[in-house]
Amino acid sequence: MDTHPNALYPGRCDRLPHLHHPDPGGWQEVAPGVLWIRLSLPFQLDHINAWALDGGADGWTLIDCGLGDRHTLALWEELLRGALGGRPVQRVVATHFHPDHIGAANWLVERTGAAFATSLTEWLFARMLSAGNDAATDAAVERFYRRCGLAPETLEAVLARKGAYSRGVPGVPATLTRLRAGDRLPVGDRLWTVIGGSGHTVEPISLYRPADGDDNGDGLALVISGDQILPRISPNISVWPTEPDADPLTDYLASLKDWAALPADTLVLPSHGRPFRGLHRRADDLALHHAERLAAIESLCASSRTAAEVTQALFPRPLDPHQTVFAVGEAVAHLNHLIRKGRLERVSGGGKGGPDIDLYRRRATG
Repeated sequence: MDTHPNALYPGRCDRLPHLHHPDPGGWQEVAPGVLWIRLSLPFQLDHINAWALDGGADGWTLIDCGLGDRHTLALWEELLRGALGGRPVQRVVATHFHPDHIGAANWLVERTGAAFATSLTEWLFARMLSAGNDAATDAAVERFYRRCGLAPETLEAVLARKGAYSRGVPGVPATLTRLRAGDRLPVGDRLWTVIGGSGHTVEPISLYRPADGDDNGDGLALVISGDQILPRISPNISVWPTEPDADPLTDYLASLKDWAALPADTLVLPSHGRPFRGLHRRADDLALHHAERLAAIESLCASSRTAAEVTQALFPRPLDPHQTVFAVGEAVAHLNHLIRKGRLERVSGGGKGGPDIDLYRRRATG
């Protein structure tokens, strides 16, 4: 689930001030046959953008769909009758498995008879997490956050979030159309190309439509970027208890380079914030942001630090338990990346917090 505890990282992108975000449950057309739908979220990050692509006689393709809660489903009932004009929904696409992107998908599929599409990895993660944890997984979660050195009251609050995923995603479609990088997704008489990526999740998908040069074209190249590229905040890059030694930051930084293959003036349709131009500049700024974070953490770890201490340095404002999970995950992602690069090492806490607490320190050179 997306909380993005990061400070705002504006970078250089064109905000398109003539586009004003819709009210919750509202919509507007951002390009011919492309509707921008805004759905509310009960977090500090208070909205998600969904996109509806008009496929003509074939019906609508919906990209992302919000949480599977009563409020969001009521909004979709209104949208199906209003914005979508009561016309069929051909397919529902999830860019990745996070609840704000896939939560209402099962309901929409059952309500409309639509097909469901995402990458295989994202579907499997959603199916697994919506089923809930077993005892071994619960133990792994507790061990992970305990080793991060969280204060007892913070640890207790984090562990009390058990079952949060299945509350946001009460069901996941039982079948899917698998999407792979390079696939072409037909929507009416236009083709959208699937763009792969990694880092924010393992196998998220984005959708790219080149500018149409024929007489009926609108001259717009579009990319529905999911959470891979956002205009005002940096996507959360986290390590999770089930893969504690993962290095998702390496994957994310590599994926940022792939955006250079798209035209620089592509209109980006992100999952949070407003549509924008300046894709290449934004990708460069996000890479710089992580480079600055890595340098700050390496300097901080000149003295041994716990992951909780690094988290506090990166995110000094008060965090609720929901945000804490993502902030800690992001801190560990950067720490693991520095370990992989040979810049830091992880050792047992010993006298600082006890043997069950991990410490991170700069690796000696020479």
